[in-house]
Amino acid sequence: MSGSGSGDEAAGTPQLPERSEYLFKVLVIGELGVGKTSIIKRYVHQLFSQHYRATIGVDFALKVISWDSRTMVRLQLWDIAGQERFGNMTRVYYKEAVGAFVVFDVTRGSTFEAVMKWKQDLDSKVYLPNGNPIPTILLANKCDQAKETHYQSPSQMDTFCKENGFVGWFETSAKDNINIDEASRSLVENILANCKTFPTEKHDDDHVQLGHTNLAPAESKSQCC
Repeated sequence: MSGSGSGDEAAGTPQLPERSEYLFKVLVIGELGVGKTSIIKRYVHQLFSQHYRATIGVDFALKVISWDSRTMVRLQLWDIAGQERFGNMTRVYYKEAVGAFVVFDVTRGSTFEAVMKWKQDLDSKVYLPNGNPIPTILLANKCDQAKETHYQSPSQMDTFCKENGFVGWFETSAKDNINIDEASRSLVENILANCKTFPTEKHDDDHVQLGHTNLAPAESKSQCC
């Protein structure tokens, strides 16, 4: 036999691509009763109920997304109670988050008026490694119901988001499953873009760590909070 040694055979073997797995902490914040828990239950479990009890403190859910053939994304969703903005625990809850949803109820104008208070609270307590705010999407929830008459037009909402540092906004309905997957995909796209900009680095205080774990194709890795 001609001498094509094992080195040649190895060279002829196609290399399987590395598999990247990310774990992202995402906050879901907003006033009491705007539907934060309903949005998370619909997104993670495809369930909806009119009778969720009010969240006390913080609750958690995990959504696993096969982003593409080489990327797995795990979203650790933190459902933070509406009254927490008035407490001193939000700094602890926000720590190491890399993205957020701020939710308001289109049937209650007061919940929209509180949006900026939540955004300012968020921006003052958690940052990207370059000091910029974490990407945040505004959700105008319960769009299946009659809106208050002074609800802003889409163009006004576009302007509001641009002026106040939101990366986008969506009208959503947990009941009818409207735009929840789309909103999440948009947020994950923004988070992944930041991951490419900021390589893994040790975080300090409230600065977040944007990183990932490379896994062999057949390897699985479980991570928990």
